[in-house]
Formats: sequence, C-alpha cells, structure tokens
Amino acid sequence: MVFKTLEYSCLFSDLIRKLAQQKFGNTQGDYQKPENVVLTLQAIYYEIGFIVSAALGLLFILLLPLVGLCFCMCRCCDNCGGEMHQRQKKNADCQRSCFATFLFVASLIIRQVVGVLCAYAANQHLTNQVRGAKKLVNSNFKDLKIFLNDTPAQIDYLVSQYNTTKDKALSDLNNVGPLLGSRVQEQLGKEVRPALDAVLTMAGAIRETKEALENVSVSVEVLQEGTERLHANLTDVKMHLTNTLNDSACSVAQAASTCNIIRNSLNQLNINANFSGLPGVSSQLAKVNDVLKIDLSSLVQKGYAAFNDTPDLVVNQTGNILSDIKNVLESIGSNITTFTKTLPVQKILADLTIYLTQSEAYVQDYFPVVEQYDFYRWLGCLILCCMVVLILVFYYLGLLCGTCGYDKHASPTTRGCISNTGGNFLMAGVGFSFLFSWVLMIVVVLTFVTGGNVEKLVCEPFEDKTLFKVLDTPYLLNQHWKNYLSGILFKNPNINLTFEKVYSNCKENKGIYTSLHLEHLFNINEFLNISMYTEDVALKIEHIQINLSKIILLDEIGKENLLNFSSSGIEGINFAAYLTEINKSVTKVDLLSFANDLEARADQLPKGALENALKGHANNIRMIHNQQVVPLEQAMSTLNQSIRLLKRTSSELMIKVKNVISAVNAAQLLINNNASLVIVQETKKYMDTIVGYFEQYIEWVKESIAMEVAACKPIANVIDTAVDIFLCSYITDSVNTFWFGLGGSSIFLIPAIIFAVKLSKYYRRMDTEDVYDDVETIPMKTTENGNNGYHKEHLYGIHNPVFTR
Repeated sequence: MVFKTLEYSCLFSDLIRKLAQQKFGNTQGDYQKPENVVLTLQAIYYEIGFIVSAALGLLFILLLPLVGLCFCMCRCCDNCGGEMHQRQKKNADCQRSCFATFLFVASLIIRQVVGVLCAYAANQHLTNQVRGAKKLVNSNFKDLKIFLNDTPAQIDYLVSQYNTTKDKALSDLNNVGPLLGSRVQEQLGKEVRPALDAVLTMAGAIRETKEALENVSVSVEVLQEGTERLHANLTDVKMHLTNTLNDSACSVAQAASTCNIIRNSLNQLNINANFSGLPGVSSQLAKVNDVLKIDLSSLVQKGYAAFNDTPDLVVNQTGNILSDIKNVLESIGSNITTFTKTLPVQKILADLTIYLTQSEAYVQDYFPVVEQYDFYRWLGCLILCCMVVLILVFYYLGLLCGTCGYDKHASPTTRGCISNTGGNFLMAGVGFSFLFSWVLMIVVVLTFVTGGNVEKLVCEPFEDKTLFKVLDTPYLLNQHWKNYLSGILFKNPNINLTFEKVYSNCKENKGIYTSLHLEHLFNINEFLNISMYTEDVALKIEHIQINLSKIILLDEIGKENLLNFSSSGIEGINFAAYLTEINKSVTKVDLLSFANDLEARADQLPKGALENALKGHANNIRMIHNQQVVPLEQAMSTLNQSIRLLKRTSSELMIKVKNVISAVNAAQLLINNNASLVIVQETKKYMDTIVGYFEQYIEWVKESIAMEVAACKPIANVIDTAVDIFLCSYITDSVNTFWFGLGGSSIFLIPAIIFAVKLSKYYRRMDTEDVYDDVETIPMKTTENGNNGYHKEHLYGIHNPVFTR
C-alpha cells in the first residue's frame, strides 16, 4: 500500500511538472504532439478512479429518474407490481419477513452506519470549525505581529551587546598594568625572583655568620676561663680527699680496701678538654662587621620594589597607544549603529506590518460574510439530509404500520387500514426516493470530485512535501527562471532557494535570515566583518614598546659587598681543632657519677667522722658539677652549633657568591636586553584576549541571526493553518465525509426501493385475491363478465375459506 501511494505521488509530481512546463493545450496543434498525448494518457490514468466513479454517479443521476418514470408509468398500467392483486404462496410469510428485515437493515445503514448521521455530523463539524476558525486566524495574526514587532528589538539587542563587548575590552585596556604588566612581570619573575631571593638569602647568611663568629669568640673565652677555674677546684677536691683518706680510720681493716679504691680513683678528677690552644676569630669577625656596614637586605628590597613597579611602567609607556585603541573601538560601535540604520529591515517590516494590518482588517470584515454563506451551505446540506430522513421516515412508518397492523388471518382484500397505510408509506418512500435520489447523487458527485482531487492533489502532496517539490521544479512557474522563489525575492533565479527548504527551516523555527538566504540581499558577514578594525587594534598593540632598563635588581655596591663577604676569611678557621675539643667531655669522669659512687662507698665504712667527711666531699663535687661543669657544657653546645654553621657557610663560599652574582647579572641582562621578547609574547596574548572578545561577539551575533532573530515558525504556522487545517482538516475532510455519508445513503436507496416495493404488496389492501374451489386441489380462476379472469369477492360478498383458516 505504501509503495502504491509513493507511486501515485511520483506520478502526480511528474505529471504536474510536465503539464506546467509544456503549457499543455495552449493551441490546437499541441494536442497532436506525442509528448502531450503521453501526458493526456498519464492524466487520465491518474484520474481514472475519479472518472469511473463520476461516470457511475452520472449514470445513477440519469438512469434513476428515468427508471422511476418508467416504473411509475408501468405501475399505472397495472404492471411492475401496480395491479392490486396478490398471488398467494406458501412462503408468503417468509418473504414478507425477509423483505421487512432487508428494508429495515438498508434503512438502518442509510441512517446510522454510512448514511445521514455521518453526513449530518460532517456538515455540523464543518460549521463548528468555521465558527472556531476566527480564533485560530486571530492567533496567527497575533503571532505574525509579534514576529514583526520583535524583530527590530532583537536586532537592536544584538547591536547593543556590542557595547558590552566594548566595555569588557575597555576594561582590559584600562587594566593594562594588572593584566599585561603582571603577565610580563610573572614571566620575568621566573628568573628575577630566584636571583633576588638568593641575594636575600646571602644577606641573611652574612648576619648569621656574624652571630656565629660572635658566639665562637664569646664561647671560647668562657670555656677558657671556666676550665681554668674548674681545674683549680678539682685540684683542691683531690687534695682534701687525699688528706681525708690519710686519716687513721682508713687503716682499720674494714675501711682499708674502700679507702684504697677511693684513693686510686682520684686521678679521674681532672679536666678533659683544653680550649686554651684554640685560635681566635677576631679578624674574621672584624671583616664581617665591615661587610655588614652596608645593608645588603635594603639593596635587595630596592631591587624587589623596582621589579614590582613593572605594571606601572607598562601603564605609563602604553598610554598613547591605548588611547588610539579606544578610539578604534568607539568607531567600530558607531559604524555598526550607522550600518544597522541603513539596512532595509525597518522599511520592509513597516510595509509588512501595514499589509498584515490590512489583511487582518479584511479578514475581520469578511468573516461574517463567510459565516453567513456557511450558514446557507449548512442549511442546504441539512435539507439534503432531511430529504434522506423524509424517505427514511416513510420507510420506518411503513414498517411500523405494516408490522403492527398486519393480520395474518385477514385476506389481501380485507387488510386493515393501518396495514394499508403502512404499505402506502412504503410506496411514498419509494416515490420520494425516485424524486430525491438523483439530486442527492448530483451533490455527491460534485463533492466527491472536488474533495477527492483536493485531497489527492493538495493535502497529501502537502503532507509529504511533494507539493513543494513540484513548486521547486526548475522553469515551472516561470519558463525563464530556474528557481522561482529566488527570482521573486532577489531577482536572481540562479540562487538555490526552494519552497521546501524555506518551509522546513521555518518549521524548525530557524531565523528568517537563514531560511530565505537573505545574505544575497544584505550580507551580514560584510556587516560584521570587523577584521580591518581588529587588525588595526592588533597592529597598535604590537607597536607597544615597554622599556624596563630602569629596573636595577642589585647595584655594584651590593655585588662588592657580596665579594667582600666571600673574602672575609671564615673558610680559614681551623674547624678541626674546634670540633676536636668540642667533641671531648669537660671532665675525664662524670662528676655526678663520681660523687654518687663516693657516697656509696662512704656508706660501706663504719659510722663515724670518716664517713661524714667523704659524704661532704661528694656533695662538694656535685656542687662543682652544677655550678661549673653545666655552664661549660652549654657554652660548648653553643660553640658547636656556631662552628658547624661557619663550616657550612664557608664551604665553597666564593663559588656560592659568584653564582649569586651571576644569577643577578643574568636576570638584569634579561630585563635590559631580552625583556622585549617576553613583552612581545605577552602582548600577543593580551591582544588575542581583547580581539577574542570581538570574535566571540561576532560568532554570537551570526548564530543568533541564523537561528533566533526573526524565527519564522509563525510563517510556517500560517501555511499550515491555510492548507493543512482550513483546506484539508476543516473543509476537505468534512466534504469527503459528507459525500461518503450522503453517497452511501443514495446507494442504499436502490435496495431499499426494491424491498419497499416488494414489501408494500404484503401490507396494502388488494382489489382482488386468489379463489380456491378446494383447499386440497389446485386453485382455479373464476371469471367475472369474461373480461378479467378473477373473482371480485367484494362484489359478491363470498367468504374464502382458505384465508379464514
């Protein structure tokens, strides 16, 4: 079925194209051309269904009144069931029931299934749609007005957003110091800051060296004095212990061994480290003090401050160029505004608005006329439906009266009045069927041919877009134009602009600029081509020259100060001699341990003066440790830390200082000579950022114009409303439903006529009836006056026993 539909669609499109292109049938000779003969055959083939159906309808229109006339004349001559005599048959009741059933079914079909109800519903539906169309039309006009009114505002909005872009660019230009200057500073700082940090670290090392030298000098003096005093005190302790041990109490057998042990340990009470031979550091300290007369840290801070002023230098040196760039940006904005005013958009929209207003007023004025004519149409269709209903009323009354008034015991000549009335109603329905059916069929044929062709030639092609393909056929609507739409809009038929593309784009709610290819009318790319301005901006930015030679990271005084520190002589200190003595203990034995051991041995002696004397000496040793040894140990710790610091600092001191000075010189060389390369790189990034704002703005405007500005879906909605809704859904569908229902009723009138005529014989009162001599024998005719062959019962009043059983 789908392939068959596609085949008909292709046949339709090809046929219409050929007919339109060849202007078929313009002259008498054109009909004889072979290609036109083929076209004629194709047209006939395409319309064959409509032609056959219309022919059958015309045949119905012509024959049914003729048949009705013949039928009437024939019945007037007592033929075609016109004689008022009913021959009796054994299956008469079965035939009557069948005829009544068939007539009822036919009437029911006419009335409900495909008949008058369907036609009436279609008629009423069309009227309701016409009444509701005003709201839909107003909605479409409203959408079009919004479309026309919003378009200028959308364009103004796009143009106004240039100010946002410009303000952002101006903001970056006004902040050239934090932006460009900081970038340059950041790139140069990768070498400058480590160099300055190294100098600052070296300044700290000088201060630490001075403190360490001072600590060494003080600590050595303290240690020398302390060890001399400690040596004297320990000598006194040994002397007093010796005198105590020479006491007679030590000669006692119980104390002799203990005293000997104590006497042998007295040699341990002596100093271990000798600081008197250590070299002094006064010369190195004097040189370092001379170095510290120059504040190297303040010199470094000046270098930091000079380097941190890079953004301000950039601002001061780019003022004129930035002013020129701002003027360029202002000129771009004024040119955009001027160009938008020269576009024909406002005039075109104003003309369209006037035309739209006039069209809306025209529709509003003539819509009551449309409703009035629709009322006439509705009334005419209602009359047609009433014709069918009138026929059905006669048929239903005939069935009702005939069925209710039928008496199976009554003879055909003695049937009741109700039964006879039922038969008359049936014949009245037959008569009205012959009178009205051809009128109904005329309406059916006209609406069928019109509605069917509109459905096939307009609605279905519009649904599958075949209609647009036909309209887009080259040289179809104008034999000199390849593309008709572009020829109308742009006077250039070679532009590939088709009805199908425009409708599809508008259906997708794309902008009218894209849908109608308005770039051929005014090219938005030329309007938005600000490359000349961006190139001017780029050139001006590239001409930015920033001189940073005024930045002095470290002057010659600072460098000389570093060199003086490196030659201060701290590397000549005899660190080995110091470390050798520092690693020794103050005394040969731990005085606290010795005192504790002495006190323990005193406890082993008998109670007495000797024990007490030894314990007194132990306490004296403890006091010497706390008052003299502990301070000496602290002084040794300070000396140890200072010597090791001096040793680390002096290690390759000259090389370290030279490396620091080389780093400072390299950073200074970068600032003085190679900063231009860094400035060019960062300036290009800065330029790309500013130019990028405008490029982003242009892309946004292009995309907005292509997809959002003047989105033309309202135009597609108007087309859908005019074709798909009004013509097809409202009118054509209703018309097709109407002819289908009315045509079905007209067709089923034929069997209804036959069944009604047949059935009426069983309901109407007959003039004569069959007479039987014997119920068991074949019925025989009785004659009256020898002229008609039938016995007229009503003349003689003889009762027929066959019909009274």
